[in-house]
Parts: sequence; C-alpha cells; structure tokens
Amino acid sequence: MDPEDVAEFEALARSAGAYPVASVAGSRVHPDPKYFVGSGKAEELRAVAEQHEADVILVDHALSPSQERNLEKLCCRRVLDRNGLILDIFAQRARSFEGKLQVELAQLQHMSTRLVRGWTHLERQKGGIGLRGPGETQLETDRRLIAKRIRTLQGRLDKLQRQRDTSRHVRREVPVPTVALVGYTNAGKSTLFNALTGADAYVADKLFATLDPTVRRVELPQIGEVVLADTVGFVRELPHELVAAFHSTLQESRDADLLLHVVDAHDSKRDERIEQVRAVLSGIGAASVRELLVFNKVDLIQESPRVSTGADDLPAQVWVSAASGAGLSELRVAIAACVRPDLVLRSLHLELRAGGVRSNLYQRNAVRAERARDDGSWDIDVELELSEIERLLGKAGVELLVTDHSVRTKRVA
Repeated sequence: MDPEDVAEFEALARSAGAYPVASVAGSRVHPDPKYFVGSGKAEELRAVAEQHEADVILVDHALSPSQERNLEKLCCRRVLDRNGLILDIFAQRARSFEGKLQVELAQLQHMSTRLVRGWTHLERQKGGIGLRGPGETQLETDRRLIAKRIRTLQGRLDKLQRQRDTSRHVRREVPVPTVALVGYTNAGKSTLFNALTGADAYVADKLFATLDPTVRRVELPQIGEVVLADTVGFVRELPHELVAAFHSTLQESRDADLLLHVVDAHDSKRDERIEQVRAVLSGIGAASVRELLVFNKVDLIQESPRVSTGADDLPAQVWVSAASGAGLSELRVAIAACVRPDLVLRSLHLELRAGGVRSNLYQRNAVRAERARDDGSWDIDVELELSEIERLLGKAGVELLVTDHSVRTKRVA
C-alpha cells in the first residue's frame, strides 16, 4: 500500500478526533465477500486490536453492510469504513443550516442499509406463542421513519436550491464574475482565500477543516469586483453520498466563470491529486469551466513565484505562497485575465433616455472614460465583452452600430 495513502488515512482519522495506535496492511486480487480482507488477515486485525486495546477499527475502503457486521462480530469492536469516517468528519465541520441538512441526508442514506446491526438482539427471539420478537417490525418501522426523514430533508434542500437559483438569476442581471476555489483538501484553499479577500475563514492543518462555502467580494485590477467562493475540499474516493448531497453547494463551482484549482506544490502526488479533483468536477458538470492552476506552498520547495501561459496566451499556472503572500499580486492579474479573456475597448454614444444603460455600465465597473455633450447625451469608453455590450444594449431596446471600433446607439422606435 502506498505510504502516502496510509498517511492521508491517518490524517483523516486524526481529523475525526481519533488517535491511531496501529495499522494493518494487506493486498488481495478480489475482496473477500465475508470480511473484505481474508479470514487470516481478519484474525490478525482482531489480534492487533486486542493488543492495543483499540476502541474502533477504521478501514480505508468502502465496506458492504454485511462485511462491516462480520468484522464487528469477529473483532468485538466497532468497525467504520472510509465513507463512514468522512461522513463523521463532515458532521463535525458543518456549521450552516444547509450544510447540516446535507450531512444529515448523506448519513441517513449511508445508515439505511446498516440498520439490521442495531436490532440483532430482537431478531434472535425464539418462536412460539408469547415468544415472538418484534425485531422485523422494529426494523421496518425504522426504515420507514428514515425514508420519511430523507424525503423531508430532500424537500428542504430543494427549496434552498430554488433560493440559490433565484439569487443567481438576480446576479446575472448585473453580473459580477464568480471565481470558485477548488482543490484537494488541505491544499491551502482557505489560507489563499483569506490572503486574497482579507477574510477570516477558519484555517487548520486538518483534512476538511472548512466545509461550508464562504463567499466574499474582492477587487481585481482592470475588471473591478469579482465574487470569490471557497468551496469544500476534495479527497480520493469521495463518498458518492456526499457528492450527491452537496450537489447544490458544488453547483457554485459549475456556475463559476473561473475555477482556481489550488494544488499543494509540496505534495509528491500532486499530479494524481489534480486528476482526482478534475474527476469530481467532471461528475458535477464543471469540466467545461475555465481552470487556472494555482500551485501553493512554493516556499516549501524553494521555488520562486511565477506565471505560465497556455496555448491561448492566457495564464494557465501560477506559483504562489498564500502563507507568505509571495506571488499574490501576479495571481490577481492572472485571475483578471482569465475571468474576462475577451475584453474589448469600445466607445458608446448614449442618448439621454438611455440613462439606464449608462447606470448599468457603471455598476459593472466597465466605464473607463466619459464625456458629456451639450445635448445631454454621453460619449462613454467601456471595457467589456462585445457579446455583453450587445446583450445589454439589446435588452434596453437600443440598436447597436459598430464602425471602426466605436459603438453608437439610438432608441429603437
């Protein structure tokens, strides 16, 4: 087994509040249907747990409910697989109302297939008049209650999703570019977020230190304000229940204008981590969003901050240190270039009754110069995507005429 994967799993355990005392490794071509590991390795696991007086056994793989129960019966200790461990960490980290709902939904979906373990004392009642146990009835009751609770949570999350959609619709009226920070957990996203925005998001050397997304506005050169969103970190083999439950939160990444993919430059497996994050982004429909790789922690590898461009002459990689602040000014310029790659400088002539268009342009921070005419109209130099200029003027009932890189407008009758 890869030592770095073992170290990551130990970090997960510590993040959940556990204290690892021993590890047992093994390899099989196919998982054993009863214990996941072979019977001999299961006996070794039981002996090690007894030797160290362990309270819980953590398995760095997803176990089926029967495998989990069989290991617990053999080892006489609680067994928790990788998915259950990550769910426990998320339950500790969730702070917002939506985050708590999402975690509870994922936990219930994970628990629904493992209920039988809690009622084995009732299932083994003897038969006969007066001796029939209520075990099966209790199981069915619990499954029904859990299914009802899952429907309730899904309804609440759907309502929150509609509210998010409404907020996005309002933002599109006066669009402010959105930049989402994504990356492998513990890559330094929150530290970078704080450095760029001056916020005080929680930072710790733990996996999934921050769970609930934080959103702040930040001023960038040339383009003005953008919205920066710090999202949940990813990890290898992220449980399917969590990807599904956090779909609405992860949608912030899908709807962003730019993804800041933060990478731990000091990580020897950084290329593998990049692909693991991209696989999750592809699963939520964010694969087509422009990506800017940000290699963080360059101070740990004695590298100097720099910017590398791609085939389209736009920044593709930025090397920074969020902790020391090195390279952050270059990163801001790179973000501005990637968020608005098709900016054009155009001159508009707006009649007096097109004052709403003028106000909208100022709200977008797109005005670079303005000259008033004697008749009350304006000549305005704006820096904006040409498609946005056309959409804005067309929506206001204004005809767009382009001649020699200038734009003149008149009210359509």
